[in-house]
Amino acid sequence: MAKYIVLVESPSKAKTIKKYLGKNYIVEATIGHVKDLPKSTFGVDIEKGFKPKIVTIKGKSDILKKIKELAKQSEKVFIATDPDREGEAIAQDIYETISNGDKEVYRVLFHEMTEKGIKEGMSSPRQIDQKLVASQRARRVMDRIIGYKVSPILWNTLHLIESSGDSALSAGRVQSVALRLICEREEEINNFVPIEYWSLVGTFENESGAKFQAKLSSIDGKSYKVPETQFKSEDEKSEWSKRYFYIPNQSEAEIIAQECLNENYIISRIEKKIVNRNPFAPFTTSTLQQEASKKLYLRPRQTMQLAQKLYEGIELSGGNIVGLITYIRTDSVRVSDDAIQAARNYILKTYGEEYLPENPRIYSSKKQNVQDAHEAIRPTNLMYTPDYVKPYLSKDLFKLYELIWNRFIASQMKSAQIEQVTVDITGGRFKFKATGSKLLFKGFLTVYDENGDEKSIDEDINENENKIPSGLIENQLLSLIELQKNQHFTKPPSRYSESTLVKELDNLGIGRPSTYASIISTLYDREYVIQQDRKLVPTNLGIKVNDLLVNNFDHIFNVNFTAQMENELDEIAEGVNSYEQVLSDFYIPFKNTLDEVEKKIEKLKCELCGSDMEIRVGRFGRFLACTNYPKCKNIKSLREFNQKDENGNNLLVEKCPKCGSNLIIRNSRFGKFVGCTNYPSCDYTKSFSIGVKCPRCNEGEIVEKLTRRRKNFYGCSNYPSCDYSTWYRPTGEICPQCEKDLLLIVKSGKKEKIKCNSCNYIVENEE
Repeated sequence: MAKYIVLVESPSKAKTIKKYLGKNYIVEATIGHVKDLPKSTFGVDIEKGFKPKIVTIKGKSDILKKIKELAKQSEKVFIATDPDREGEAIAQDIYETISNGDKEVYRVLFHEMTEKGIKEGMSSPRQIDQKLVASQRARRVMDRIIGYKVSPILWNTLHLIESSGDSALSAGRVQSVALRLICEREEEINNFVPIEYWSLVGTFENESGAKFQAKLSSIDGKSYKVPETQFKSEDEKSEWSKRYFYIPNQSEAEIIAQECLNENYIISRIEKKIVNRNPFAPFTTSTLQQEASKKLYLRPRQTMQLAQKLYEGIELSGGNIVGLITYIRTDSVRVSDDAIQAARNYILKTYGEEYLPENPRIYSSKKQNVQDAHEAIRPTNLMYTPDYVKPYLSKDLFKLYELIWNRFIASQMKSAQIEQVTVDITGGRFKFKATGSKLLFKGFLTVYDENGDEKSIDEDINENENKIPSGLIENQLLSLIELQKNQHFTKPPSRYSESTLVKELDNLGIGRPSTYASIISTLYDREYVIQQDRKLVPTNLGIKVNDLLVNNFDHIFNVNFTAQMENELDEIAEGVNSYEQVLSDFYIPFKNTLDEVEKKIEKLKCELCGSDMEIRVGRFGRFLACTNYPKCKNIKSLREFNQKDENGNNLLVEKCPKCGSNLIIRNSRFGKFVGCTNYPSCDYTKSFSIGVKCPRCNEGEIVEKLTRRRKNFYGCSNYPSCDYSTWYRPTGEICPQCEKDLLLIVKSGKKEKIKCNSCNYIVENEE
């Protein structure tokens, strides 16, 4: 029997660690959490200091029994679950299971799955951090209280709404704030009143015949600026007009254009300056999800799943198993001195001295509540270049690794140098402005281009085509040979994409980046939002849920409160606040609000005995039942209370892009589709996507369809070009075993399993 046992969370991580520890060690996987709050009961004793009832998760008894037996036969036990709060809580649960008073149990942390990282972790064992455990328990208990107390209010208040699937209504501390952001953005879009404005673009020519374009930028010293919203009063318009002007209609554009054409023009100012564009920091969990969404079209959950595999270990040549990246749950941009020096050596050798800055780049986060225990996400060893590991990685794994690699290398390279040129052209009371830029030195852009943040794009002049001529000088005469008058309308704010929602949540300090993927997935699962054109659109159900929560629990489900709670949970981990104090500060005002809301709720009454009806869940789904059971056994199907359009179709918030009418979800003999309510006058239709990308063609989306015998199945929207199909609903996650196909939800009675569509991978769904 081996002398020591090492306990980790995943089998692949166990395999990597075993490779480096040798025959004296047994490495066993818990496969995630082994204990949690009970599923069927509240599980929190509020009167006894919010004491949680922690029970063994269904299906984990055999794992715990095996671990306990192995521990009895081992001299020492090392618990090496993930180096974060969740990992610390798992470590505590394992410790309480196997500890018998005389067993040596140690907590070890692996920040990277390499020989160096594993040996460093094993050489620095410590005790379980009870502050981290308390922080995780507080987060779990707070979320349980909110979900357990508020969700029934949703069920019983919104009993007239039925989602199209099997999911029940629910509220969550972070989930509901994310939904609120999406709904408020949709409301902004719906209430948006566009403003008409015109721009004047002149084509100028110098004595040499060189031509270039410039836009009218000021009149009588007033800068051209389009108001963001309609003026609320004449006084507001008058005050704004003292500094700015804009052209509101065609008639004014014609008048100003005619006057411009009658003026003589000179170059009044030329400014040239060299601007340095600096690289971004290496990835955090949040920025990795954002960039992977924008560049690779990966959903946050896919990104985290792939990154976890890169962290836990990949089998390379000769059976060598290596964790290719550092720990993936981090909001720190800090990088070790050794890693920085390795990057600088690589840059010098690969790109030359001109690409290497004189001093290393040191990054620091602008956020306040940063957890700095882990480095930024980076490659563990620069000998494993993307080209070297490409033969051993699936397509998506390679793309993500290459993204992480390039971002890290670029973060230590020289800045790009750009020459920016601004030319002011003056004639009478008018001033036109032309701008241009030229890349002088690519620097880090040789490796990685972030594509900036949301860059403003001139809708009148293409800068790539409008080259400012060389040799221009101040006071040089120019001829205005053409003047374009262009009509525009201001645009509403864009809907959130998964990437921009992650960015907003991170900027606001709401939740933790490691939870964003599951938050977004829950919004889909609850049918509160759908994805259309890669944007998040709230459903009618989502809007009604949000309205109820905001109207009754505004101070709980808002940005400031949620961010404050996040800070207080961090304070528990730091030891400056206590578990009981944080939960008491939260619960007392929450309970007062809850009591007031419950008094206001108008519950549906039983027509047989007059008691309240309530939502219950049976083997065939949700139904209404009398609270006076068993004396009264009245039950009703929720289908009797649907509120849809007059034809029984589910309305969508999105408007028809063809005619502006409402869109609805219709049913045909081929399955669900989105159609216009103005049919047959408008024939707009589109496939009803479940928001999952096709794993075969990587272009289409998975849509729900029907066979000729009316049986549901799921297929690619690009059919017949792509014939991917499955009988079971895809989760959107790629199989961790074969890395080729989607995981599916397979239901059999009350049981639910997750299985791969291609290989033999299958697990019980504990959630």
